[in-house]
Amino acid sequence: MSVQSGRYTAAVSPRIAEGWALERLTPPSRLFGANGLRTGPDGRIYVAQVSGSQISAVDIASGAIETISPKGGDIVGPDDLVFDPDGNLYVTEITEGRVSVRAPDGTTRVLCGDVPGANPITFHQGRLFAGECRPDGRIMQLDLNGGAPRILLENVPMPNAMEVGPDGMLYFPVMGANEIWRINPDGGAPEKVAGDLGVPDAVKFDAQGYIVSTQVASGQVLRIDPRSGERSVLADIAPGLDNLTFVGDRLFVSSISGQINEVLGDGRIRSLVPDGLNWPLGLAMGEDGLLFVADGGFVYTLRPGGALQRAGMFFTPGFPGYTRGVAAAGPGEFVVTTANGAVARYWPGKHQSEVLAEGFDQLFGVAIAPGGTVVFAEGGAGRVLSVRSGNVEELATGLHQPMGVAIGADGSCLVAESCAGRVLKLSGARAETVLDGLQGPQGIVRRGGLLYVVDAPARELIEYDMASGARRAIAGELPLGAPPGVTPKFLRAIPPLSGPMGPFAGIAAAADGTLYVSGDAEGSVLALRPQ
Repeated sequence: MSVQSGRYTAAVSPRIAEGWALERLTPPSRLFGANGLRTGPDGRIYVAQVSGSQISAVDIASGAIETISPKGGDIVGPDDLVFDPDGNLYVTEITEGRVSVRAPDGTTRVLCGDVPGANPITFHQGRLFAGECRPDGRIMQLDLNGGAPRILLENVPMPNAMEVGPDGMLYFPVMGANEIWRINPDGGAPEKVAGDLGVPDAVKFDAQGYIVSTQVASGQVLRIDPRSGERSVLADIAPGLDNLTFVGDRLFVSSISGQINEVLGDGRIRSLVPDGLNWPLGLAMGEDGLLFVADGGFVYTLRPGGALQRAGMFFTPGFPGYTRGVAAAGPGEFVVTTANGAVARYWPGKHQSEVLAEGFDQLFGVAIAPGGTVVFAEGGAGRVLSVRSGNVEELATGLHQPMGVAIGADGSCLVAESCAGRVLKLSGARAETVLDGLQGPQGIVRRGGLLYVVDAPARELIEYDMASGARRAIAGELPLGAPPGVTPKFLRAIPPLSGPMGPFAGIAAAADGTLYVSGDAEGSVLALRPQ
């Protein structure tokens, strides 16, 4: 375990070639998002982080963060968590569909392995309750010895973070119904407590016995009377809220994007952990000089010299889905690939999107050829495809996880074949190696006769002269990929929100020669500028 200020601590500083300068356009993120929250026996806040497969503890006085269960460890995709009186930590692993328990000595075991969409969890008087955040989810009591669970309720549309109230009833938000329900833990029919909310995704109770609930779509924190359903707004933060916990009488709220705020009186908030990026993933430079940043469940724009501005998220109108690859298509218009296997045209300013093609396996990079044909990489199936006017064509098959794509000056397609460590040029039915000897190329971009490649495992940005064959690393020791010695676990799908998730260190080029790179290890956007 290690106390650290950020989520990634580099052993050495980035190495920049002569004639280039590096600038971080956004500060490193402290967490890999912030999902489930729970106050631990030590008074710290424990944070589940799905995208980072990590659990951390935050000291509310100093803000210091300690990694409890690291990326690459036994716990994968943790979404919610709860302690029992003995200090055992029970964790729902939403991408694995299971519930695990971490003992105080750090050992971990799977308690129940058949919980599709495992998300909400709570412990009350020796009983452990969990639920499945999916359209036909179940609410259940788990056997602490690993036996078969007892099903309390079935076919619940997207239940989420739950808690037993002072009346002994089990309360839980039902996202698909935009309501909060309760049920007797010993059995019986559910009752509606409140409705017409802002899509509630967590329920806890304050010292006066009132429900406190985060609203993921509206961004409000509500206080609700469980007897009458009357409500008041404690804070209005931003869409994307996830969970909450009390430390004594102090209320802390998490956001999926990574921030944790303390809710004070009169609607005021205090930042405990500042907002950040989960990854980031694909990048694209728009015609208006705004950099588009894809970050899975969120997308942002970034003006050089400015701050990140949220442009869309899961619960905003027109959002195309968990966004990974992106290409600029015109003023305010982008083409994106999603983890749900779709290629879509997206107008974030208009809150509109249009699916161009769908049904693919693990999409990554996307590029637009002269004439408007969209070219994209299907990593899971090892293909590069194109779509135009609804017609999909295969450009290459049998590749080893193609990721980045770019269009050459002659209209040919360049593709980073990540698991083969090379870049290919596709011309008709022919594929020839342009650049090899790489560890795992991801994002690529072409600028004039130069090809730039993000070699994530090597933590390098490679410049390759297409005419002379000269190559050099213009930057090394970049915050890319996983920490040294760590092999991240594969993040499976979270239906219906996302297909399989995974890293994609993107790159974009501006007209002035600046290169923008996704520093996905630390959660920053990097700019490399020629001097």
